[in-house]
Amino acid sequence: MKLHGTQVREAALTLLRNGVQNADVARRLSVPLGTISYWKYVDRVKRGEPVTIRPSLLCPLCDNRPMDRAAYAYLLGLYLGDGHISHYAGHRVPSFMITLDDAWPGIQTEAEDAMHLVFPHNATCRVRSKGAHNIKVYFKHLPCLFPQHGSGKKHERKIALAEWQQQIVDEHPWPFIRGLIHSDGCRLTNWTEKVIGGERKRYEYVRYFFTNTSTDILGLFTDALDRVGVEWRPANQTRRAQNISIARKASVALMDQHIGPKY
Repeated sequence: MKLHGTQVREAALTLLRNGVQNADVARRLSVPLGTISYWKYVDRVKRGEPVTIRPSLLCPLCDNRPMDRAAYAYLLGLYLGDGHISHYAGHRVPSFMITLDDAWPGIQTEAEDAMHLVFPHNATCRVRSKGAHNIKVYFKHLPCLFPQHGSGKKHERKIALAEWQQQIVDEHPWPFIRGLIHSDGCRLTNWTEKVIGGERKRYEYVRYFFTNTSTDILGLFTDALDRVGVEWRPANQTRRAQNISIARKASVALMDQHIGPKY
């Protein structure tokens, strides 16, 4: 991102205060129109002039802007698995990014749709990476909406939901579970063979797995499962990760009703 010095900014503000239109100032000084609009907004606020705050700047927490709570629960699940917040040098606002495998294009679309619902006035984008796409949105108040953000890996620090987040998860446990499964879970068909009456027969059965290295995130997942009546058990623990298995027929049926295979 190109950074513009104080001299260019002051020249732009002089033109704006003299009534020159934003687009004309942008063309004259070769500065992006969005940057000119932002400079004008900040200048008017500092001078005490009445301004209309753009909806894209309003925060559901700080400004009490309405937010789709079910879509947020889904994004929160995705974030705890495959998401992070970045604030690169030269960017005025941080970015929220979910990295999703190209094997599941439907989940990429569902994640982007959820972003549109949670951030209806902010543009989203997809950035290609090896074997995956990063679904991104820029928003100033991302640390407000995802207070779990911090330095270091998630499994190396405490992960706990704020009270208002827990209320949303309690209201919408299935979208939260769906986001977690779509990030760090899977639906598998296992099989076994049994000899009955001298004849070997093959039996297939479906189960769900959720794998994560954070015991806090595992606890959030199993708490949500308990809330909706899904039975689970730990399975196949490894040195680095822990797995949660859902194999009981009734529980798998519930998961199929609300989650289903990745797509």
